[in-house]
Amino acid sequence: MGLVKEVIKEIGNKSREFYEFVLPAIDIHLNDDNLKVIIDIPGFAKKDIELTLCGDILSIKAQKIINEKESESLISNQRPNIIDKKIRLPIDVKQGEEKIESAKYENGVLTLIIPVIKKGKNISIE
Repeated sequence: MGLVKEVIKEIGNKSREFYEFVLPAIDIHLNDDNLKVIIDIPGFAKKDIELTLCGDILSIKAQKIINEKESESLISNQRPNIIDKKIRLPIDVKQGEEKIESAKYENGVLTLIIPVIKKGKNISIE
């Protein structure tokens, strides 16, 4: 039974490492006024999530605090404990004008609203 438990634990560790590499799942919606970024990061506490916007690069960092008692009894752990992801946004953001209008974390989903900086000026023709 001990060998089976070790194999299951190793599979869980490899699976978690894979998910830490590819996750989180991200959807980006662009409209005239803003960019809406939806990020799936279940299992993290709001206080453990850190966001940074530098130019057009959005950085998402999160780290789960693991209880020692839980880690001793854990057989398989496929969910990521750490997220460290950088995303290039499909908009122009001037250095020093980075702004996240709102950030909401609910039911494992982080939703960001980032204002779009308008390029150019409409020209009226007479």
